[in-house]
Amino acid sequence: MNTKQAKYTGKTFAKEFPDNDACLEWLKNKHYPNGVECPICKTVKKHYKVAKRPCYKCECGHEYYPTAGTIFHKSTTPLTVWFEAMFWMATTRSGHSAKELQRRTGVTYKTAWRMFKQIRTLLDENAGMFTNEVEIDETYIGGKRRGDNQGRPAEGSHKVPVIGIAQRNGKVSVKAVANVKRSTVMPLIAKNVTRRTMIYTDEYSVYDKVEDAGFGHIKCNHAAGEYVVGSAHTNTIEGFWSLVKRGIGGVYHAVSPKYLQSYLNEYQFRYNHRLEERPMFLTVLNQIQ
Repeated sequence: MNTKQAKYTGKTFAKEFPDNDACLEWLKNKHYPNGVECPICKTVKKHYKVAKRPCYKCECGHEYYPTAGTIFHKSTTPLTVWFEAMFWMATTRSGHSAKELQRRTGVTYKTAWRMFKQIRTLLDENAGMFTNEVEIDETYIGGKRRGDNQGRPAEGSHKVPVIGIAQRNGKVSVKAVANVKRSTVMPLIAKNVTRRTMIYTDEYSVYDKVEDAGFGHIKCNHAAGEYVVGSAHTNTIEGFWSLVKRGIGGVYHAVSPKYLQSYLNEYQFRYNHRLEERPMFLTVLNQIQ
C-alpha cells in the first residue's frame, strides 16, 4: 500500500529556514540532538552562537563548527542558498539545472554546478538486496548513434551502457558500466539479487545464464513484439529509464560519462524514497553527515 508523502512547500521551507542561523542551528541539532559535548569540559555544555561566524562557543572557549566535514565545509555560499538548492532538487521528478539555480539564487553558474555536484554525493546510497520479483534491463545514455534493432549501440559508440535492477513495487538500483557483456552483468546480478528470486528480462542473450546461477528467469521477447505476457514484462524498469532520459535530455541536455553515475544516483534516490511519508527534502537533509 502506497504511503502519501507529507507536503513540504516553499512557504514551509521559508518559515523553517529563514536565515543562515536557522540552517546552522538545524545542523547543530542533527549532529548533537542532546546538546554539544565539549571535549575540554568533558560534558554536554551550552554552546552559544558566535555572531557573524558559522560556529558555537562554549564558556570555556571551545568552538564547534556544524559545517565542518560536511558538503558546506569552507564554502562561502550562504547556507540558505545551499538548503534552497537541496529543496529544489528534492521537490522535482526530472531534476533542476545549475543554470536554473543560478537564476533563482544569484550565485555564479560555476558555484551552482559545484553545489549540485556536492549535493549529489549525499544521494549515493546502497539500495540493498533485491528479492521476490525483479526486473533487469540495460539501456544506453549519451549521444545518438544507430545500433542494432534493439537499440544497442554500434561498435565504438560513445553511449554509456547502464544496467538497471528494479523490484516490483519497490526500489531500483542503477549502475553505469563499461559494457553489457555477461562477465559484467552476471556479477552485478549476483551482488544485488538474492538467490531464487524471479528475474524478468528481455531476450538479450547476456541473460541466458541467469537461471543457471540460481535464479528464476522469465523472458519477454521484445523483438517478436511481446511486451507483456502474463507477469512477464520489464515495464517497471523501462518506466524508470523513461524518467531518467526525460530528465537528462530535457533538464541537463547532456551528461558526461565521468559524472553520469552521480546523476543516476540522484534519480535513483528520489525514486527509492518516493513512497515514504517524510517529505523528500527532509530525507535529503538527513543524508548530511
